[in-house]
Parts: sequence; C-alpha cells; structure tokens
Amino acid sequence: MVIGQVDLHSHTTASDGLQQPRDNVRMAKEAGLAGIAITDHDTVDGIREAVEAGEELGVIVIPGVEISTAANGSDIHILGYYTDWQSEAWQIKLGSLLQTRDRRNLMIIEKLQGLGISINLDEVVEEARKQGKEGGSIGRPHMASVLVAKGVVHSMQEAFDLYLGSDGAAYANPPRLHPFEAVDWIREAGGTSVIAHPGLYGDDALVEEIIRYGAQGIEVYHSDHGSEEEMRYNRLAEKYRLIVTGGSDFHGQREGEFFHGPIGNRTVHMNVLEQLDPARRRNR
Repeated sequence: MVIGQVDLHSHTTASDGLQQPRDNVRMAKEAGLAGIAITDHDTVDGIREAVEAGEELGVIVIPGVEISTAANGSDIHILGYYTDWQSEAWQIKLGSLLQTRDRRNLMIIEKLQGLGISINLDEVVEEARKQGKEGGSIGRPHMASVLVAKGVVHSMQEAFDLYLGSDGAAYANPPRLHPFEAVDWIREAGGTSVIAHPGLYGDDALVEEIIRYGAQGIEVYHSDHGSEEEMRYNRLAEKYRLIVTGGSDFHGQREGEFFHGPIGNRTVHMNVLEQLDPARRRNR
C-alpha cells in the first residue's frame, strides 16, 4: 500500500460496471486508497451514492464521467473530472449520448442476428438486471455476457475479439460526438478534460490533435498500458504540459477476471487532484 494514492477511472452499475457505486468506494478503502473516481460512460448517475459512501468510509470520491466520442472511424473516450454533475443541464446533455448508445446496441444486435446468432435486446437487458443494473446505460459487456451464457463464445474476451470489439464481425459505430466537442462540453460544465487510455487507439497523431485542441490531461497509467506506453505518454505529457492521470478502468469481475483491472491496479498520487479540480486551481 502506498499512502495517498487515488484510482481515477472506475465504472459502476450506473453504466456497464458490475458493482454498485458504494461497492467501488468500499473496495477502494480495502485497497488502501485515499480516493476513487466514478467515471461511468455518459452518465453521472452513480456519483451521489458514491459520495455518500465516501463520507461514511473516509474515502475521497472524485466526480467524473467518461464521454464516448468517435473520430477517424475509431471510438475515443474523453474523461471529465469535477464537472457540475448535479446540474440538470449537464445531465440532459449526457442523456442525449445515452440515446446514441441505445442505437448502437440495436445495430450490434442486428448484426449478430445477421450472423445467425440468436440474441435480442430483451435478453441483454435481463442480463444487465441480473448483474444488479436497474435502468440507465446498457453496453457491450452485457451483450458479451449473453453470448457467453448461450455458449456462442467461451469468454468475455472472445466475445469482443470475434464480435463486439472494433475488429469484430458485429461491431457498429453510429455517428457520435467528436472528441473536440467532448472537450468543449466538459469545459462548459466547469470540469477538466483528460484523454482516456490513449494506447488503445493506435493513433497518436489523433491524440495529439485532441491535446492541441484543448484536452488538459492524459491517462498515462491504465490497466491496458505497458511500460512502453507509459513512457511514451509521459513524454507527451511533458511536451504539452498536461495533467498526468491513471486508473484501473475497473468494470467488475467476470469469470474470475477483472475487466480491465482491479481497483487500485493503476493509481497516481492524490496531489493530482489539485490540478484536476478547477476550484482548487483557482485558489492556488
């Protein structure tokens, strides 16, 4: 255990994670962390419960969101920290992104059906409900769970490799917000924008375009980054004077394996919160 560490990337049942928000906070406490960020996909619905748990357990809860965008034919995720998450206007904006996610789910299911795989949206929703999810965002991990349960694939990873990932036979990517727009949205909501897991995109030129446009930070430390990616993005952070963040991208445990990693798997020191929180930056 390293004192003062925070995990700045985790998901809950408010989007496609398996654990309730309060569980993420508890696990952060058990891992010896000072704090945990709740960064669900396109929603801030899990933050209030997490904040309440954090107050009970003495864990700092960093309010966040992971906005789904697309550019150059690829999914790009932009993390937003310390937005005015209780604002009705912000919640309405994010709600429009969930509608895009719903369209994408239907497109993927139609492609799976076209491949001769028996699956429908009701089954996916039921699977999400079994995992503790009530309403909100449904995502590809829920579809993958159905494919595993039906014996179509042997594992979650195989479901993504063969069907659901960017190279999969049923992959779909409807028109989405552009990363530049997500940076603008986060700024307008009073928050700080960070490029999530840049090593997963295979397009560092695009990453630099987003930085030059105005992204304020970069997720150097991530469960799917190796040492080479960490060194490369640390150099990029130095070049552009970016905030360096890190997090597990925890979604829960499936089939005995964490997706992407367990809480506390990747962390940074809590001093970074002074850079991420606009209110603290103003008072420095």
